[in-house]
Amino acid sequence: MNLRDLEYLVALADARSFRQAARDCDVSQPTLSAQIKKLETDLGVALFDRSVAPLALTTVGERVVARARAVLDQIGEIRAEAALDADAEGGALRLGMFPTLGPYLLPHVVAGVRQRFPSLKLLLTEEKSSDLLAMLEAGRLDAVALALPVAAPGLHVEPLFREELLLALPEDHVLASGSAPLTAKALADTELLCLADGHCLGDQVTDWLTSVGGRRREDFRATSLEAMRSMISAGAAASLLPALTVVAPVAAASGMAIRRFAKPAPAREIGLVWRTASPHGDRLGKLAQALVPQEVPDGLVTSLLRPAAEAAKTT
Repeated sequence: MNLRDLEYLVALADARSFRQAARDCDVSQPTLSAQIKKLETDLGVALFDRSVAPLALTTVGERVVARARAVLDQIGEIRAEAALDADAEGGALRLGMFPTLGPYLLPHVVAGVRQRFPSLKLLLTEEKSSDLLAMLEAGRLDAVALALPVAAPGLHVEPLFREELLLALPEDHVLASGSAPLTAKALADTELLCLADGHCLGDQVTDWLTSVGGRRREDFRATSLEAMRSMISAGAAASLLPALTVVAPVAAASGMAIRRFAKPAPAREIGLVWRTASPHGDRLGKLAQALVPQEVPDGLVTSLLRPAAEAAKTT
């Protein structure tokens, strides 16, 4: 039994005529008749009652034809899925982002991704960075956007952009007024709130504070970036926030002031990571180009993309 036999069977069940079924299958009538007879012999049952006109299915034939239709439907779905993914710039990609990036980056890049890849279906997952990396290595995701550096065997890392971290503080804070960039020394009397363990942004802010002699609040750790924004707006905390979380289209938070740091300003670098053996490598390299925000004001986001020719050599 093969798929062609099932196609003949279903065609004959629909047409109830050997002649018409042969035409529908673009084969000779003797060929189709012989294959149906061979199928009945293999199964050990009669599938059609040839004593009536038009041709009729036997009771067992009805059940077998129903099964054959289901098999052919599934084969069609497999072929459609394969054809979709065979499109060099279409198909589906499973992309992961961490919570302090995805909701703020996507509004800047979704329109460009759709324009550049109109037939691409992005299946998005949001988890902490460590979980995303585990899912990538297990093959459950095709690529993940992570804060750099990322060092793991078997992974390709494509740097995307550098995003400044800005000082966010209550509008009545002593540092809230003024337009000149701040120096790290200005924070000498200010403790900064950090995210709880497991959030890469919390680790980055902690590392920066350590490097400049700053201080982290130890009495409380925020469980999410939005909780942190709420505390700052309410006058209960100050912290560093990534630029994309405070520029349009993100709604401005009432009661919050934003200050920029003098260079070298604190920043995080974002990259797109995928398995070096991934069959989607070429497509992911092209997608990386569309994941860099293009219209963020004041140079708060800087592209880290390599020239296309150079990137292609290592993809």
